[in-house]
Amino acid sequence: MYAIVNSGGKQYKVEQGETFRIEKIPGDVGATVSFDKVLMFSDGETVKVGNPFVEKASVLASIVEQDKAKKILVFKFKRRKGYRRKNGHRQPYTAIKIDSIKA
Repeated sequence: MYAIVNSGGKQYKVEQGETFRIEKIPGDVGATVSFDKVLMFSDGETVKVGNPFVEKASVLASIVEQDKAKKILVFKFKRRKGYRRKNGHRQPYTAIKIDSIKA
């Protein structure tokens, strides 16, 4: 059983018991989150595709972690001009664990 969920402008294929990172959403660690924007649902035999979302379908998840990803370096450089700019960025994320998929 799996579903495709829309969160943070991205689409994720989720299965029950799976843990993964999504774009940061508000909430404390241990809180329950419900995703109502289910684009597709499959129970192994039948597949329901939404138009744009599947009616009466939701995915329940719990927040495992709120953190920032590893730092990436953004370095701008123009040769022979003495132009150098170094900057870093850490993207915030939320790690969630899928508890159940309801359709």
